[in-house]
Amino acid sequence: MTCVPNDPESGPSRRALLVAGAGAALASGCAPAAVPAAPAPTASGSASSSQAAGDPTPGAMTLFKNPGYNFNALLALGAAGAGAAEVGEVLTAVNAINKAGLSAQTYVETFRNLGDQLLKPPPGPQADDQTKRFRSLRAAQYYGQALFFVLGSDTPGSEEQLYKAGRGAWDTFCDLCEPAAVKATVPYGTTPLPVWFFRPDESNTPRPTVILTNGSDGQNVDMWTYGVPAALERGWNALVYDGPGQGQLLFVDRVVFTPTWEKVVAPLIDWLSARPEVDTGKIALTGLSMAGDLVPRAGAFEPRIAALVAMPGCVEPWLGFPPEIRQILTPTKEETNTIWNKEVAPHLPAEAAAVMKKRFEPFSVPAMLEARQGKLFTDFYTPATRIQALTITSVVGRIKAPTLVLDYEDEQFYPGQARRLYDQLTSPKDYVKLTAAQGAQLHCSPMAPQLHCEVVFDWLQKTLAAR
Repeated sequence: MTCVPNDPESGPSRRALLVAGAGAALASGCAPAAVPAAPAPTASGSASSSQAAGDPTPGAMTLFKNPGYNFNALLALGAAGAGAAEVGEVLTAVNAINKAGLSAQTYVETFRNLGDQLLKPPPGPQADDQTKRFRSLRAAQYYGQALFFVLGSDTPGSEEQLYKAGRGAWDTFCDLCEPAAVKATVPYGTTPLPVWFFRPDESNTPRPTVILTNGSDGQNVDMWTYGVPAALERGWNALVYDGPGQGQLLFVDRVVFTPTWEKVVAPLIDWLSARPEVDTGKIALTGLSMAGDLVPRAGAFEPRIAALVAMPGCVEPWLGFPPEIRQILTPTKEETNTIWNKEVAPHLPAEAAAVMKKRFEPFSVPAMLEARQGKLFTDFYTPATRIQALTITSVVGRIKAPTLVLDYEDEQFYPGQARRLYDQLTSPKDYVKLTAAQGAQLHCSPMAPQLHCEVVFDWLQKTLAAR
């Protein structure tokens, strides 16, 4: 799309084009090729009219008419297979939100209240540790659901508190695992990385180990859904961690994403290598969502990684933003921020502004703090250039480890990028595309995490068995 001068004689102004395009794309889920909005669901959760042709979430997969909210709710629903949600709880919450009127406020309130309820003693006999364990895991899921949209709600300043509620539930769950997850911190610059190390038993038998890497807005509970049980069931260890721009490092320590992810992974491998339960020749690294870019970057510079999985493959996270947003960025900070503050930001619809707050906060502490005050950030240039710096096209050829690249039918954030990563790899490689016929469409297969894990861990098992 070409910007045109702000001249009434020459057609629409750049501001009008940017705001119209960016607002529509952001409100549809911030994807370059937005998922079409579905008809409004009825109170039963099914669509009120026939679905549009090509709708990637037909029938029962349409929980909300807004694709962004729908995608997040599908992640919660899909997590039920790993015990990280309950189908009845999620659908009841969905119906309550639709009845009240879908908004960030109703979404946040409903899921936060659900998390609160699960941390209270259940009715009937006193809950045993197993019940408390999985109620805490589900609470972590629901707090994470609320956290995702809190910046667009009436209480954006509660973001850190809401994160801590989810973190507390997650830690309770980890303490009640059998054996309990090892909780520790790993040195990283001036801000250590929190880690949770899961083992099948306490025998100290050296085992293959997978390091599970989250994306730009996931929580620890998502790493449970997308890998920990699958690893344990195969006799593997699994390491979950918060890196820069994630979890504790973002919401509490205020450390944003770094493009040099190998410097994050290296101390994790150092820590694992000192443990007797770890077979140091069989350490794998997986990356979900935007970590499908971070993990290949780490693999390009960290030779101790025995296998890589990018879920999905990604080489330019900046392309995950609509073109109308990307063209705001110019070579100079002054010009960029002038365009943003004078021509775009004042005219963005509230929903689109909330998406921008969420998408930019992992790359800018000032943007995060302004969002918590209900304000839209004024410095577009700094976080945008940090996102651009995550581009890995120049280093993919350095990767030596066997690599599995996942892709998804109807991938809405990084379409085409998985294939680009696969084509650029020179190491042993495999490409798998999960499909709508499997119920595994959309970014990260939100409705099919069990199938997702089967594909990933079957490949890892085969790959590391050859070492």
